[in-house]
Amino acid sequence: MSPDNEKETQARPGRLLVEERRRRILEILDSQERVTVEELVQRFGVSAVTIRSDLDTLAEDGALVRSHGGALRPADAPEDLPIAVKQTRRHAEKVRIARAAVKMISDGETIILDSGSTTLEIARQLRTLEVESLSVITNALNIAMEIAALSRVRLIMTGGILRQMSYSLAGPPAEQVLDRLRADRLFLGVDGFDPDIGFMTPDVFEARLNAHMIKVSREVVVVADSTKFGRRSLSVIADLASVNKLITDSGAPPERVAELQARGLEVIIV
Repeated sequence: MSPDNEKETQARPGRLLVEERRRRILEILDSQERVTVEELVQRFGVSAVTIRSDLDTLAEDGALVRSHGGALRPADAPEDLPIAVKQTRRHAEKVRIARAAVKMISDGETIILDSGSTTLEIARQLRTLEVESLSVITNALNIAMEIAALSRVRLIMTGGILRQMSYSLAGPPAEQVLDRLRADRLFLGVDGFDPDIGFMTPDVFEARLNAHMIKVSREVVVVADSTKFGRRSLSVIADLASVNKLITDSGAPPERVAELQARGLEVIIV
């Protein structure tokens, strides 16, 4: 058994949950581009049938490419992946970003959590926040479910048309609700950003709703892992000047961080 496999075995008291195992499979592919069924069987201590099922499911979601006896990292990942797949990518970095975001929240504030895998981690971290009260506005069904049972949180949902890919609600009904609200801080997830173009997302209706979120918020904080640097998407949400802060991880290219800072954006690296 290799040292990595031994650590994997020692780290788990029992078999990993399906979601965690699939997340780790994608992390392996991020580091070595291809993986075999046999290698994954040894690493996770499950049957080849189970591993093949994992790989088939991830391939259907576009997260990897199936090959004979294993899987390959896709040469060009789809721009818009299901939220269940996005949650598995760069998970450790997203948790660090979420923890830094939660530290910004004060008692009695009203915050907006946009839909997305990083903002979902912020919702999960709210359980650790010691406040008497907090109002959370969101357009995401999965985020709402994460915080619905928190007694200290007043949950406000925008309504709108469901986009199943991201569990988000958007469209004119959501925009009309937002226009009647005000927030202290918006935590905005994006799919890519370019200093000359701005912050982007694949869906036109979500981009419009995000723009409304910015308009009603006193402070705008973009939460994005380092893979979003330089990535372009279909719809522009807002330009650089519309955002106050960016929280990202230590993998961010130093030269790009310096460029953003030179343009007046506060960049927090975790």
